[in-house]
Amino acid sequence: MKFRIGMLCCLGAGLVLPASEPRMFRGGPAHTGVYASAAPDFATTAWTFQTGGRIVASPVVSEGVVYVGSRDQALYALDAKSGALKWKFPTGGPVNASPAVADGLVVVGSVDGSIYAVDARSGKAAWTFKTGGERRFSAPGIHGATPRTEVMPDPFDVFLSSPAIAGGVVFVGSGDHRVYALELATGALKWSFETGNVVHASPAVADGVVYVGSWDRKFYALDAKDGKVRWAFETGDDPELHNQVGIASSAAVAEGLIFFGCRDGHFYALDAATGALRWQHDNHKGWVIASPAVAKGVVYFPTSDGTRFKALEARTGKPVFDVENRAISFSSPALAGSRAYYGTSDGWLHAVDLGSGREVAQFQTEGSKQNAAAYTDAKGRLKHAALYPDATLDGIFVGLERMYSLGSILSSPVLEDGLLYVGSTDGRVYALK
Repeated sequence: MKFRIGMLCCLGAGLVLPASEPRMFRGGPAHTGVYASAAPDFATTAWTFQTGGRIVASPVVSEGVVYVGSRDQALYALDAKSGALKWKFPTGGPVNASPAVADGLVVVGSVDGSIYAVDARSGKAAWTFKTGGERRFSAPGIHGATPRTEVMPDPFDVFLSSPAIAGGVVFVGSGDHRVYALELATGALKWSFETGNVVHASPAVADGVVYVGSWDRKFYALDAKDGKVRWAFETGDDPELHNQVGIASSAAVAEGLIFFGCRDGHFYALDAATGALRWQHDNHKGWVIASPAVAKGVVYFPTSDGTRFKALEARTGKPVFDVENRAISFSSPALAGSRAYYGTSDGWLHAVDLGSGREVAQFQTEGSKQNAAAYTDAKGRLKHAALYPDATLDGIFVGLERMYSLGSILSSPVLEDGLLYVGSTDGRVYALK
């Protein structure tokens, strides 16, 4: 059984926020994924830090500190230069979201269904907001698994919504189908908006509008002040297998356009003001789980099935390059200098030239070094068929555990002062030069 794993405006492309401004997933609220840092080539590992569980979400760096969550139910603060532990904050569930940092607070969600604000210096709780609870996207016989009549949680719905902060407000999605706007200082609810399914994408915020997709197949533009819908765009459906459906990718906002990927096998560019479709790119049923990066008129993203890394003209969708990976990727690319950095599920981190897609450097996680031989072929390609023992939900989970044993990099890299920081499912945070 083969499971499809598919998986200028505003801030301006390439604009990087100074240390005093909020830091969050994809760098800033527009989520362009661009960093003002020297581009490392992985010649040296500056340090590693071992957590007690898998790391799937991305770290955030602010004022010399790396903040990162782990499946061991904790949020960590690490010294950016040495990797030394500053503090560890416990939650009630795996922390599968990236934190956001602003005004001395670190805000992050947990699988326990709560949004936490933690004092950035002390690691002490500032406030907690309880949502209606977390859950995965679910459907009968998902991805063609047996029994076809059983409602099953989607094993590939791995991320929670990472908070975005703008104008003193925290915007975040939840498994209770809602998008929330919370006061940063107190956690008080400003508004919430209910979609038709779980919301695990990170909201992008620009020009007073919150842009976010839901697993109900719709992409929404909401007024940042009151949560009212400005427009909504509907993506494709898959009522039989529930495979080619749902928006897990977080959007990037640049050049008057909204860019995001979808599990319906397409990548979309919408007009930011109206939601009108400007163009769409066919990934031939390959999911785009990762969030795109945008710079200098080009948008970059990897795919899941199809194992591609692509660059398209932002205005037209015309291909710039399309290169092959050895494995699927859920990792959102980070751009620095003339390079894009992203990870793949086989435990490799890749640096590619922005103009050609040619790989210029690579790094292998410890988990991959230890366990890759069992699930890769002679050319180093991940043998996806070898991962999954059968066509049941249990078989999919077994396959994912095997994949995670390779030190998969689902996390998006973050670059600061010539260092690259990234998490791995081997439980480590890596700092590379």
